[in-house]
Amino acid sequence: MRIVFVHPNYHSGGAEIAGSWPPAWVAYLCGALKKAGYTDYHFIDAMTDYVSHEKLAEKLRELQPDIVATTAITPSIYVAEETLKVAMEVVPNALRVLGGIHATFMFRQVLEEAPWIDVIVRGEGEEVLVNLVKAYEADNFAETRRQVKGLAFLDGDEIVSTAAAPTIRDVDSIDPDWGIINWKNYIYEPLGVRVAIPNMARGCPFTCSFCSQWKFWRDYRVRDPKKVVDEIEKLVNEHGVGFFILADEEPTINRKKFIEFCEEMIARGLPDKVKWGINTRVTDVKRDKELLKFYRKAGLVHISLGTEAAAQLKLDVFNKETTVAENKEAIRLLREADIFTEAQFIVGLDNETKETLEETYRMAWDWQPDLANWSMYTPWPFTPLFQELRDQVEVFDYSKYNFVTPIMKPKALTRGELLDGVMNNYRRFYMKKALFHYPWRGTGFRRRYLLGCLKAFLKAGVGRTFYDLGKAGYWGPQSKDKVDFHFDETRKIGNAQMADWEASADRAAKAAERREALRVQGKARAEERNAAKAEAAPILTAGGGGCGGHADGSDCGCGGKKQQQVDEFHVPMACGGGRQQMAEDEFAMPMACGGGKQQMEEAEERLVRPAE
Repeated sequence: MRIVFVHPNYHSGGAEIAGSWPPAWVAYLCGALKKAGYTDYHFIDAMTDYVSHEKLAEKLRELQPDIVATTAITPSIYVAEETLKVAMEVVPNALRVLGGIHATFMFRQVLEEAPWIDVIVRGEGEEVLVNLVKAYEADNFAETRRQVKGLAFLDGDEIVSTAAAPTIRDVDSIDPDWGIINWKNYIYEPLGVRVAIPNMARGCPFTCSFCSQWKFWRDYRVRDPKKVVDEIEKLVNEHGVGFFILADEEPTINRKKFIEFCEEMIARGLPDKVKWGINTRVTDVKRDKELLKFYRKAGLVHISLGTEAAAQLKLDVFNKETTVAENKEAIRLLREADIFTEAQFIVGLDNETKETLEETYRMAWDWQPDLANWSMYTPWPFTPLFQELRDQVEVFDYSKYNFVTPIMKPKALTRGELLDGVMNNYRRFYMKKALFHYPWRGTGFRRRYLLGCLKAFLKAGVGRTFYDLGKAGYWGPQSKDKVDFHFDETRKIGNAQMADWEASADRAAKAAERREALRVQGKARAEERNAAKAEAAPILTAGGGGCGGHADGSDCGCGGKKQQQVDEFHVPMACGGGRQQMAEDEFAMPMACGGGKQQMEEAEERLVRPAE
């Protein structure tokens, strides 16, 4: 069974400015296949190698695979669809498989617009792919595929989705095959060293309304820190990796395991060989302020903070559960610990104005992070915020959903004015940094790293790949009224996907009715209990026990600490840190106060949602 994986040839002016990133997904899938006994697999990185459709056709014709598989995030979905169309034309007998976050949630849309795709893998791919390959090897695949959880496919004109596959509980059993990757192609520009993207955990317990990761991974699972360091040691010693970024949404959530990870890095002497970075929340930085220098000793040199917005109003919209003051404090603490800080701002919502753009610049300069990024709000079509803003979304060309193209049009700005405002922030921030900070702040590694970051920005700017400025035709303020983002206006939400959304809305309405009924029921029971307590008060006093004592009135000795069971539908809510997990069947949904109400609604919807 020969399997060929293809990374789609999609480019945008976002994260690519920092370097070429190794597609970790293929290493994890190949590791699962290898463990299951399938070793005849190959990888074509059409993105990094700029492989055209013609060249891809040649490679597929040469390899003659039994299965061709690719993946897609939202902006690369059309290229992924075209990749499998090339496979259909060149190796028509090969099974064509698509995975990734976009296809997981938008499988109806994808199958409607690209019916040549044979199978979509939904959710985590390792176990589902192995089961799919086994089913494909067996006789009568048209029937056996229906028994594999986590798939979607066309059966005639019918779109079939099998039951959701359970999440991988034993994340320590995951063993990626990093040897499938040609490491010399993946360089981190600021340091000029090979870069990797391993992970220590999957999932996120928070529910930021603009994000979809918590929905994709479904629950939060952390690996054994020693096994993670084993993997990093292998990347360093066998593949020459000099910098890595933990791919977790927030590696510091589990403080105990993150500390163990850092201790293990130090014990093995790895900080002398490899540096690393993470994304995290400002609240975790404040929580761990006494540990930041210890983290730096473990090799952590770069933290990207989701500050997201300067105006507190926007933070509330995003369910970030942080304050503007906390953002500033976190950056100060990191600076004192000699950890490079990168502040991330989201701009481009409907309430954006010239004044709010200016405010984000002023705050960025006041906070003094080492780096600042302004990303366009991108309404992923499977996030809660998209559903809230759906009537305002005019662009459904997903190839432009890349954080650098203004998908939303603010009420007070044109898209060209929005882009110009963002570029004005970049120009001022980095001009000042280049002249007065980077060349003069610190020595040795700090200076080299900052100048490397500046070099990466300049390289992308001169090549006009930064922010896709060349594609849009932006040359400065004088061109803001002439920019063209080349939206494909023929792209619309498909009928099947729209019907699915409407059905979801109906389920949500039923869930809301059920929640209200439960609320009323709970209130009535509480009133009954309070009335019963008031009526029993004299008896409680006489019995001497807080629980009322024994039936004969004698003290039972519990000291009043017996916990009264409420009703059978008591649901715990995490009102402290928002991290308590609620496992509702296989859709284990994280609970989070601040996002807790929304998560309760999600969980309730699952309870009334019929199995697919």
